[in-house]
Amino acid sequence: MAEAVMNFVNTTLDWVTRALDMPSARAQVFGFQIGGHLFIEVFLLVVILFLLSQKSYKPPKRPLTNKEIDELCDEWVPEPLIPSLNEEPYAPPVLESAAGPHTVINGKEVVNFSSANYLGLIGHKKLLDSCSSALDKYGVGSCGPRGFYGTIDVHLDFEARIAKFLGTPDSILYPFGFSTMFSAIPAFSKKGDIIVADEGVHWAIQNGLYLSRSTVVYFKHNDMKSLRETLENITSKNKRVDKLRRYIVVEAVYQNSGQIAPLDEIIKLKEKYKFRVLLDESNSFGVLGKSGRGLTEYSGVPIEKLDIVTADMGHALAAEGGFCTGSTRVIDHQRLSSSGYVFSASLPPYLASAAITAIDILEENPELLSKLKNNLSVLWKELSKVPGLKITSNKESPIVYLRLEKSTGSQKDDLCLLEKIAQRVLEEDSVFVVVSHRSTLDKCRLPVGIRLFVSAGHSEYDLRRASESLKRVSAQVLGGHN
Repeated sequence: MAEAVMNFVNTTLDWVTRALDMPSARAQVFGFQIGGHLFIEVFLLVVILFLLSQKSYKPPKRPLTNKEIDELCDEWVPEPLIPSLNEEPYAPPVLESAAGPHTVINGKEVVNFSSANYLGLIGHKKLLDSCSSALDKYGVGSCGPRGFYGTIDVHLDFEARIAKFLGTPDSILYPFGFSTMFSAIPAFSKKGDIIVADEGVHWAIQNGLYLSRSTVVYFKHNDMKSLRETLENITSKNKRVDKLRRYIVVEAVYQNSGQIAPLDEIIKLKEKYKFRVLLDESNSFGVLGKSGRGLTEYSGVPIEKLDIVTADMGHALAAEGGFCTGSTRVIDHQRLSSSGYVFSASLPPYLASAAITAIDILEENPELLSKLKNNLSVLWKELSKVPGLKITSNKESPIVYLRLEKSTGSQKDDLCLLEKIAQRVLEEDSVFVVVSHRSTLDKCRLPVGIRLFVSAGHSEYDLRRASESLKRVSAQVLGGHN
């Protein structure tokens, strides 16, 4: 038996040796003879076919028992829909009348510095009459987007009126002020494009930057040296920059600081580095310039040098909605690509009618601008000596912004002190001012402060009353703190 096994082994080895010595089984690589590669390849092929023919292991299937289901349900802990709050959310006072220069809170009349009613047009008789006539003719809402039977003739009238007023080829009307900014930006800037934005822009612009999915680079607030360095860095280090769309996004009057953008310098940098400029005129339209046409008129810059101009109609015009103005190509593109225009129900007709009337009032009554500028001058003079607070806004800005002279080092503690001041001037002197609260979504990191929205409707007595109240309360609150 052992002899038979040895014979079988020897025979097999002889067969393998012959197979490896066959000419067809030899190969020459870099001058060396390699034998047996054909046998090895066949062997590997057999192994692969064997493995492929095997069935993969699958654990036996069986349904979970009721007990197992109950145990899994008891162990499951859902994630919260919203992050947990360590403190009570801020609840602002509730207004019980129109948000004019004077309003009612808790049954008591107060001087209102919390509403951006710059021209004092809230409650103006001509606006009320215009709204009443439009309500009789069109009803309340439009019940449809602009592209789906929601366009009413008064919408087209407003677009033509605002384009004529600003001297641009065309304009587009949005149903909501915030949607103007966060719809216009993504309509033009896409993933891969570059946006250079001021770090102090308000939340609506921030949301537009996020929705665009573009590469966003922030420069220091209203700092032209920082902007120049940022543009230089982008254009010098990015080899593909010439193939990308590039934008500079700024506000005319910054809502988070009250400062005015130096538009002439921005335009020079735009032309040097070949960027486009998107300017938000929400807090400057109807306020800045000889006739209220905004920052372009104030700075002496032709509006055609700007690529996109947006504005909220809920401020100086005392209406609602927003508009974007510019070239015909810029406007036509938004009618097909801007989400806030395409998918939202159009602006109620009576608000469009009110906005047209507000522009007429602005043109017919230039003294409104003179009154606003005089009120700003008086308030600036009175607030320049408030203990513990300093004005950081521009003298011609309709937003007077007060910050702590000495920060506590914590934004939360700063906010607490400012809230205490605002609450006391409201309760003790019936002066309603607002602290710059920011949501968890707001990425603005500028210091918090007290904002006073000045109106042409405020009397000199209102301004002195507010300043005296702030001086007294600030001295008591911040004197103890310091």
